[in-house]
Amino acid sequence: MADWKSVGQAYIYSWIDPVIRWFIRIGVTPNMITLIGLILNMVVTIVFVYGAEKTTRSDHRIVGVAGAVILFAGLFDMIDGRLARLSKTDSKFGALFDSVLDRYSEMLMFMGICYYLISHHYFLSSLFAFIAMIGSVMVSYTRARAEGLGLKMADVGFMQRPERILLIGLSALLCGLMTGILGSDFKISVDWLPFPLFETISFFTLPIFILAIMSNITAIMRMRHAENMLKNS
Repeated sequence: MADWKSVGQAYIYSWIDPVIRWFIRIGVTPNMITLIGLILNMVVTIVFVYGAEKTTRSDHRIVGVAGAVILFAGLFDMIDGRLARLSKTDSKFGALFDSVLDRYSEMLMFMGICYYLISHHYFLSSLFAFIAMIGSVMVSYTRARAEGLGLKMADVGFMQRPERILLIGLSALLCGLMTGILGSDFKISVDWLPFPLFETISFFTLPIFILAIMSNITAIMRMRHAENMLKNS
């Protein structure tokens, strides 16, 4: 898994490195990029709130807009660390600043998602979105706490922040696109279920369900890994 991840990162960096070098030339700092990422996630929240207040329950095109912004904001999450390394401006405070603002960014995104789902009466999906938010926090916390004890945790688990952002962003974008393709009234129902088996919003909510489960499993895996390392130290 780590090898494929490294290959993927190398490919992405081959595209964004010219932009990063341009940022270095014009004096953009890593903390500026981190702050822009936070602002973009505020925009994500605003888009979801707008969708909750101004669109109908069956029209999810605004979710696609939010997904596009999530993916765009995710690029800045990759750029800040790379910019710090290439410009040789990485620092302990910069790492702290990045981690703290990443947590704010993720919580803002989930707040927008929960607001949208609750407003349109997707209560079960909003519950799983909240559980996914808890799992996301705990994945980051278990790594930070374990590394504070001197343990290496970077590659433990399969639902780290890049994977979480990619899953949410792509599923939201797909949901918006499929609303335009399938129409707002698309549903697959069975007689014995009181709710649709699948509908357009499911392109977004099913991945959130997966994220809710897998992120918490990742946090538990990290805790168990830390326990084993401490026993063997």
